[in-house]
Amino acid sequence: MTKAERLKIILDYLDKIYDDPRCELFYETPFQLLVATILSAQCTDKQVNKVTPHLFEKYPTAYDMALADISDIEKLIYTTGFYKNKSKNILLASKMIVEDFNGILPNTLEDLIKLPGAGRKTANVVLGNAFNTAGIVVDTHMLRVSNRLGLTTLSDPVKVEFDLMKKIPKTSWTKFSHQMVLFGRYTCKAKKSDCHLCDLSNGICGFYKDNIKIDLKRKK
Repeated sequence: MTKAERLKIILDYLDKIYDDPRCELFYETPFQLLVATILSAQCTDKQVNKVTPHLFEKYPTAYDMALADISDIEKLIYTTGFYKNKSKNILLASKMIVEDFNGILPNTLEDLIKLPGAGRKTANVVLGNAFNTAGIVVDTHMLRVSNRLGLTTLSDPVKVEFDLMKKIPKTSWTKFSHQMVLFGRYTCKAKKSDCHLCDLSNGICGFYKDNIKIDLKRKK
């Protein structure tokens, strides 16, 4: 089987199980998506979604957030973890948006990554979902699953991003990112992967072949 054939099988399977994938973070504006994505670092989307309704009700725009007391932001986002650093980044990013971009969230990767707390992953989430600009989001799920499926052998997030950009059709970058995150979150999990539910286990997934399948044989 060629690499192109393997890739097609993987993409077809992802399309089959996630035909219309969506970002699971709650937001109404690009700025709110930026904040929610910053909060999602080392935290589940589910927990972020419990926090953001109260946060955005009080501080819906960059102008509002820029005037907030940092201690109040800390109280509102406390349960997302690393709340002090996240609060600082959200406040500084809001002030930068107001002062440097007239209160409007920039829509280029080059400008987004200048904002405190917004690396390439966060920028690509915002670009793909708020501005319909293609990008590949490399988070822990993407790193794990893309290596397990043999889509890349790299481990550095930026290198993985550029490696996948060469292999995945640009028109599918955002959809592919959602699919891989959802697949990693609900099926190809870090612990106790549901390999028995996955059609890629037989003949495609190197992780299953080299780890799960061998363990099953040993238990017999």
